[in-house]
Amino acid sequence: MTRAGLLGYGIAGRVFHAPLISSTEGMELTAVVTANPERQAQARAGHPDAKIVTADELFELDLDLVVVATPNRTHVEYAKRAIDKGVAVVVDKPFAPTSAQAQELVDAARAKGVPLTVFQNRRWDSDFLTVREVVGRLGDVRRFESRYERWIPEIWDNWRELGAPEEAGGLLYDLGAHLVDQALQLFGPVAQVYAELDLRRPGAQVDDDVFVALTHVNGVRSHLWANAHAAHNGPRFRVLGSEGAFVVDGMDGQEDALAAGRRPTDADWGAENRSGRLGVLGETTEVPVERGAYQHFYRELQAGRIPVDPAGAVHALQVIEAASSSAHDNRVVTL
Repeated sequence: MTRAGLLGYGIAGRVFHAPLISSTEGMELTAVVTANPERQAQARAGHPDAKIVTADELFELDLDLVVVATPNRTHVEYAKRAIDKGVAVVVDKPFAPTSAQAQELVDAARAKGVPLTVFQNRRWDSDFLTVREVVGRLGDVRRFESRYERWIPEIWDNWRELGAPEEAGGLLYDLGAHLVDQALQLFGPVAQVYAELDLRRPGAQVDDDVFVALTHVNGVRSHLWANAHAAHNGPRFRVLGSEGAFVVDGMDGQEDALAAGRRPTDADWGAENRSGRLGVLGETTEVPVERGAYQHFYRELQAGRIPVDPAGAVHALQVIEAASSSAHDNRVVTL
C-alpha cells in the first residue's frame, strides 16, 4: 500500500488530489496538512481515515509519497523536504515560481534517486485527448489555438490574486501552466514567445487577461488565451492544418464532477455528450470527445512510472517567464 501525505486542502488538494489518491487501487490518503478549521472539517468528513497534521508532523510520518498542493510560493520548500527524506513527490502546477528553482528540484531529485513529477492533470482532459487523436488527420498543422476563458468579474479572496512575485499568482502561472504544457505536448519545444498581459478587473494585482503566441521549433504557431472576465467564450481548441481543421467547444467536466463528489470509479466517469468538428469549412464530420481520464496520473505513479517528466515542466516555466518578459518589454523573446 502506498501511503500518501497531502500538503494543502484548498481547491487542488480537496477537489483533485485527495479524491484521485483515494480512488487509486493500492494507494491510501494517510495524512492531510491544513491549518484552516473549515478545511480540516472537510478533510475529516471526506477522508475519515486520514490524520490531520502539521507540515512538520507530516514529514515525521512513514510515507511513500508526498503531494505538494499548497500555494505556489511554498512548492520548492516542501518538495525539497520530501526529496531530502528520500520520499517520492508530486508537485502541483506550476512546478515552481521560477524555472531555475524548478531545475534545482529536478537536479536534487536526480541526485537522490527520488521519483519527482508534476501534476499536469489536463493532459487527460477529454477534449485534449481528442485533439491528440485527430491532429494527425489535419495534414501539416499550421496554427493551434487554445483557450481557458471564465466569467469571474469580481476579484476573489485567494493567494492567486496577490501581486508579490514570490506568489507566482495571476492567470499566466495558473491556467497558463496548462495551456503551455498542452502546446508543448502536441508540438514540442518553443523557439520564440510573444505575450500580452493585462489587469482588467478593478483592484487587480495580477494578470487576468492573457494572450501568448508561441513559435515552436517545428514552425507550428500556438495562440493561447486565458481570461477571468470573458462574457463570451471562444472555442476550447481550434487546430488548423493543410488538409482540414478541428474545432471543439466547451470544457472538460471532470473538475466539476470531482467537486460534486463523483469519482473515477464511477462506471461512466469521464464520458461526455460533446463533439468536435473535423473537416473543411461546411464539410465537417462530428467527432465525439474521448473520455476524460484524470485517474491515469496516479495509476501511472502507483505502477512505478513517472506520469509527467519534470524536465518538461522546467521548459514550460521558461516559456512562461519569456511571456512575462515579452509583455513587460513589448517584444518577441527568443529562447
